[in-house]
Amino acid sequence: MKEYDVVIVGGGLAGLTSAIALSKEGFDVLVFEPNKYPHHKVCGEYVSNEVVPYLESLGVALDKAGAVPITDFQISAVDGRFAEAKLPLGGIGISRYALDHTLYKRALEVGVNFIFSKVSSINFQNDAFQVNTASEVYKAFIVIGAYGKRDALDKTLNRNFSFQKHAWLAVKAHYKSPDFSDNLVALHNFPGGYGGLSKTESGAVNFCYLAHYDSFKKYPNIDDFNQKIVAQNKNLDSFFKVSEPLFEKPLTIAQIAFERKEPVVNHILMCGDTAGLIHPLCGNGMAMAIHSAKLASDCIVTYLESKSKDRSKLEKDYQKRWHTTFSKRLWYGRKLQQVLLHKKWVNSGVGLAASSGKILRYIIRKTHGKPIV
Repeated sequence: MKEYDVVIVGGGLAGLTSAIALSKEGFDVLVFEPNKYPHHKVCGEYVSNEVVPYLESLGVALDKAGAVPITDFQISAVDGRFAEAKLPLGGIGISRYALDHTLYKRALEVGVNFIFSKVSSINFQNDAFQVNTASEVYKAFIVIGAYGKRDALDKTLNRNFSFQKHAWLAVKAHYKSPDFSDNLVALHNFPGGYGGLSKTESGAVNFCYLAHYDSFKKYPNIDDFNQKIVAQNKNLDSFFKVSEPLFEKPLTIAQIAFERKEPVVNHILMCGDTAGLIHPLCGNGMAMAIHSAKLASDCIVTYLESKSKDRSKLEKDYQKRWHTTFSKRLWYGRKLQQVLLHKKWVNSGVGLAASSGKILRYIIRKTHGKPIV
């Protein structure tokens, strides 16, 4: 049975970032990822500048990957009225196709091991983990769960949300759109949902939206839903009319859960969306995933370098840091979603935001963090 200091289940943003950080500290790290790189993922593809200095400290230069600087934010109501503001920190636009691949290449450079296979179960006994695939068993002192919004593993770990039905689904596609601004991230509301637009390194515009299933199920396919519901927002209607879809078909994820999740489950440190999912309207899920990886990595380094190896202290430290860093952001995200899904509230809110830039800047600050190194 092969042993590792740390096994990371999931090779997305949180998994790759923590793998790089821990491997740079000299630990033996293994990442399990079902899909080989590069590949697309359902994601907003906007990254706040709050995590860029940290990525640079890990040797990840996103400007060399072609990331597009983003400085401006726009939000619109269903009826098309909109408000605009400058982003206090700014951010970058980059596809998950390019970003994950960039992180993967850096991980290989610092000695991270990869197995492109799905993990079937994770067992903790005798103060160590056994990580099982369909054909092999691996041992680790630490396991990080970074496998995304929802996975069969959640049921094996008896996570409550995994046994419930959830009403949200996400749809993502890239478009060729000559009129869309390079430096803009835009959030547009439509009946029963909302979606974000931003440029990526290829010049394509990413459109990723969240829709309530009760609205979506009335239509036979995504194209019909886009034309009949999404395009009720005048800004999105204009976007569709001048844009050319670049994917053969959109990517989708169903059964998305926004309920509270625990950052430590059965001694596994959960990172990124596996630990807690922020609503896409906050536009900051990618930065949160990377930041959570830093929190976990810092705690793990302290634990593995300690003579006492107090696992209880490790878990309590990570939980405390995670809640201190993200709980308020997630709370604001849930409250903002309630507003956005109420037609009268969002119309009034956008109207107020259009007349006072302070309101919009306040909301942005509450859902973003400060730069980390």
